[in-house]
Amino acid sequence: MNTRRLTKSSTDSSLHGVCGGIAEFFGISSFLVRLIFIMTPASLIVYILLANMLPDGPRRLYSKY
Repeated sequence: MNTRRLTKSSTDSSLHGVCGGIAEFFGISSFLVRLIFIMTPASLIVYILLANMLPDGPRRLYSKY
């Protein structure tokens, strides 16, 4: 059984990796998730909560950049 967990992204992050982690979890573009966060009222509060509550994603030895 494959259990996926919502974590912060270690490779796709602008500030804390919250939007990148959500995008990786749902398999969508991180740009779309960032647009949703910009357009949603009270998104700053939600972002701060998620940045503090979500665990860090696994660190990768080699990055594609």
